Amino acid sequence: DAYRLGPALWKHRNWIVCALAFKNRKRRLMTPRRWTELFFLDEATAFAAGHRPCAECRRAAYNAWMDALAEGLGRPRCRAPEVDALLHRERAEPGARRLKRHPARLEDLPDGAFILLPDGAAALVLRDRLLPWRHTGYGAPRPRGRGEIALLTPPATVAALMAGYRPRLHPSANA
Repeated sequence: DAYRLGPALWKHRNWIVCALAFKNRKRRLMTPRRWTELFFLDEATAFAAGHRPCAECRRAAYNAWMDALAEGLGRPRCRAPEVDALLHRERAEPGARRLKRHPARLEDLPDGAFILLPDGAAALVLRDRLLPWRHTGYGAPRPRGRGEIALLTPPATVAALMAGYRPRLHPSANA
């Protein structure tokens, strides 16, 4: 199953999307007893996995996302640990070591959300189309359609997207 997670998951609940370069800092990847670096195709892909923007190296994106999240959820802006706990509840299938899938209607989803296609592939929702995800970029567009689907992006992140946050997308999304 492509959405099954490894044995080291949940050590930290603050799953963040960082910049590849920040203040000329250098660090060794996969340092023991530190966080695990993951590299995503784009921000929408990281959001589908349950991550949020980093408050340090991506401060403007973090502030915009947190403001959109508060607006989308219809409540005051909260602190990062509360958001991380919410995202963890929405992404983690307890005891199953896999990401949750949420029922949704395709026509209700904003641009930037990820769904599971009937063939088991993940796809980005973008305007009137679905873009199948690939390691190298998005595949040929398919019609968006309507109806019940399995949503991969956590509902809180979908709320932020609906409130206007626009994730950075790989160039192939607009090809």
